[in-house]
Amino acid sequence: MIGPSITIKGEVTGEEDLLIQGTVEGTVNLGNNEVTVGDSGKVFANVRAKNIRIDGEVTGDIDGAEKVVISRSGNVRGNIVAPRVTLEDGAIFKGSIDMDPGGASDKVDITSKQPANSPSAEPDAPGLDLKSG
Repeated sequence: MIGPSITIKGEVTGEEDLLIQGTVEGTVNLGNNEVTVGDSGKVFANVRAKNIRIDGEVTGDIDGAEKVVISRSGNVRGNIVAPRVTLEDGAIFKGSIDMDPGGASDKVDITSKQPANSPSAEPDAPGLDLKSG
């Protein structure tokens, strides 16, 4: 835990969950863990973690591997990338949300140099005769 009277400037990394009640300036990178910014927490950093909950203030981009929650007391100014995002009633948010960082729907079949969903890239359905006469 980073207490209310503590200020950290620099990079925060580690292999355990973190509760921030103080001030952090720089980066927070706890990729496989949970980060919670408490009511009195003020973060001026990009935050990367498995699960992220914001009850305080964050200015910076947020990257959640599983989930990001901005509570009713949360205030975020930055972009969010996560498969699941929750903005509780009363939350303050300014930025963009990307819930599909892979963008798998626009893949191209390189062997045929045509989009994978192109009709000429797929074989005719078996048992269907398209010939007339």
